[in-house]
Amino acid sequence: MVADGDKNTPAVVSLISGGIAGGVEGFLSYPLEFAKTRVQLRVENGQPTPRNPFLVITRIYQDEGLRALYKGCGALVFGSVGKDAVRFLFFDQIKESFADPTTGTLSPGRNLLAGMTAGVVASITAVTPTERIKTALIDDARNEKRFSSGLHATRVIWKEHGILGLYRGLAGTTLKQASATAFRMGTYNTLKDYEKKKNIAQNTAVNFANGSVAGVVTTLATQPFDVIKTRSQSARGTSTLEAVKSVLLDYGVKGFWKGTTMRLGRTVFSGGILFTSYEAAVKIVHPLYTGVTHT
Repeated sequence: MVADGDKNTPAVVSLISGGIAGGVEGFLSYPLEFAKTRVQLRVENGQPTPRNPFLVITRIYQDEGLRALYKGCGALVFGSVGKDAVRFLFFDQIKESFADPTTGTLSPGRNLLAGMTAGVVASITAVTPTERIKTALIDDARNEKRFSSGLHATRVIWKEHGILGLYRGLAGTTLKQASATAFRMGTYNTLKDYEKKKNIAQNTAVNFANGSVAGVVTTLATQPFDVIKTRSQSARGTSTLEAVKSVLLDYGVKGFWKGTTMRLGRTVFSGGILFTSYEAAVKIVHPLYTGVTHT
């Protein structure tokens, strides 16, 4: 995506602004991510699963304290910085390559394709290992409590399973990232291109609304991949096929939409924060970068 008034966003600006936006979004929305992950992991038979994310957050806060709600946050924020830096960078560069030379816009299909490509790259380079650590920490905190920190979890998983242990759930994560980035970036930029044609002014409120809409579309379209990824990346870890089987055995087909309400709460909030933060960061970073390069 391109900041208002700029046809081409330099790669360095996309990278830095995406990283800043990812870190801000990851930290502010983490309790909702924590609640969603807890719901998607296996629970005891007969135990009801709350759908209200705020109820889950309240219960965890009362039973385990505030620190519990941020268990695994460091891994997610670190991963979000890398993930969003990479996917904004690749999306902006791919968008410029695919864009109509006359109007500078993309068709909805090309928007989705650009986002899908960016999502695959982000999954391989940043998302899968950090999501694996985050999910393992959240799962481990329920029972075994083997891991004292994200770094400790990384060392233990590496020692027990090698690098493949850190890439547990790669297939599910890549499917999720490819589809999620395609729908999130594609929807956001389709809305933005439409607004430009209608001369709708771009401001913080419009950016937040566009990001929230993109978050809703993304959640509904990609929830099964998110559930499979979470099951694959539990503390002990399973293969993607085993994760699919476990969901079907536990809940049937409807289990693939487990945590949808939780994730909707987060993605509406986080989508607005992510794109608003990105646009704001571009406005700050771009002039600084231009000043340095022209000095």
